[in-house]
Amino acid sequence: MSKKYESLAKAIVEKVGGNENIDSLHHCQTRLRFMLKDNNKADQDAINGMDGVAKVLINGGMFQVVIGMHVAEVYEEVVKLVPQNGGSMAPVESGEGNIENQEKKKLFDILADFVSSIFSPIVPALAGAGMVKALLALLVAFQLVDTSSQSYIIINMIGDATFAFMPILLAFSIGQKLKCNPFLAAVVAGIMCHATWGGLVAAKEPVLLFGMVPLYLVKYTGSVIPIVLVILVQAPIEKFLNKVVPKAVRLVFVPMITFLVMGILALSILGPLGDYVGNIMTLIFTWLSTNVSWIPPLFMGGLYPLLVIFGLHHGLAPLGTMQMAQMGYDAVFGPGVLCANIGQGTAALVVGILSKDSKTKQIGTSAGITGLMGITEPALYGVNVPKKYPLIAGLIGSACGGLFAGLTQTHRFATGSSGLPAVMMYLGDNTMRYFYQILIALAITIGVSAVATFILAMRFEGKNEK
Repeated sequence: MSKKYESLAKAIVEKVGGNENIDSLHHCQTRLRFMLKDNNKADQDAINGMDGVAKVLINGGMFQVVIGMHVAEVYEEVVKLVPQNGGSMAPVESGEGNIENQEKKKLFDILADFVSSIFSPIVPALAGAGMVKALLALLVAFQLVDTSSQSYIIINMIGDATFAFMPILLAFSIGQKLKCNPFLAAVVAGIMCHATWGGLVAAKEPVLLFGMVPLYLVKYTGSVIPIVLVILVQAPIEKFLNKVVPKAVRLVFVPMITFLVMGILALSILGPLGDYVGNIMTLIFTWLSTNVSWIPPLFMGGLYPLLVIFGLHHGLAPLGTMQMAQMGYDAVFGPGVLCANIGQGTAALVVGILSKDSKTKQIGTSAGITGLMGITEPALYGVNVPKKYPLIAGLIGSACGGLFAGLTQTHRFATGSSGLPAVMMYLGDNTMRYFYQILIALAITIGVSAVATFILAMRFEGKNEK
């Protein structure tokens, strides 16, 4: 199915410096995200000029090639040309060269790359689970399913699975990123999510290992930070074991020792520490929601598209996931980002409708519709950024919509793509309140963005089309 992108994939690999210059590779919804050993070896101008490439960015320490909605198909062809090590999302090469390379990068670049690499692979699972939860909320709202019925229980279980076992998903992606065995990492996360441990936590009786090592009663299903800390420690321990354990018994003893050591560390020190950090974040989220609820959606609505332009938006996405894990809802990321995407999509669509140039009309219309569905790169790079005024108009509109969402303390109950279908994620908590609020916020966003785009077009469009 992706054969038609074979030549594009070959050209991209060649122009980024070839296999020998690629350290790791994954993709998000619209971009190929390369971690190159030397960005200077990549021919950025040549890639920018390729048919099928919207834009090339170097941000967060990553060489990002913006492809569009068909990025997964291009990725399929690229990975055929790049030797993989441990899975489709795994780093391309192993060895200590990557560590030396990262030491040369700025701390922010390393952090942004790490966050993006571990969360991007699980976005489809989060989005799918979020829509299942939204569908269930809709069925309950229209009294098609009773909350006490077995049907509700089963569908809710299907939607909850991704969030309940998020530590296992994150462990696997972190393991790939840190170049340790992702399957061993997933098993360690499984230890933390095991039903037996959940039973001990529910019993609320002290647990002592060998009668002297206290294991703190913390529930880890649905958590984020604890497993990140655990795998950060597991990676170097596992690599050390692979060096010192003889090859003849490595296959058996490295996993055994890893499970015992990391299982105990996770339940006694690292997991509780991560839970403590998570509780602090809960306090911060609660304070924001109670005292200045308007700030996060206003900030996201007014500035998020700029972060997308520079490829830095993935660094903020986990905020919503973490609040969801800690509190069961997201008010700091989702509402503002939804308004931001709708604002940029609306601006591009209005440009397409108003434009007398056939090419601009075609690009603006298609990119605008895509933006309304939650993918704004085509609108940004194809229309809004080149013309500038649609970008500004969209920012004004989304800031207004985000402000309303913040003032009304609007929040979503599931994570996923931030387009018009995402309004379903605001159904929950046995109320339609947040659903109605996000609809009003989007109406404000669309109205203000459209009017601002029209007014600015009257001033600038004639100059742009001459």
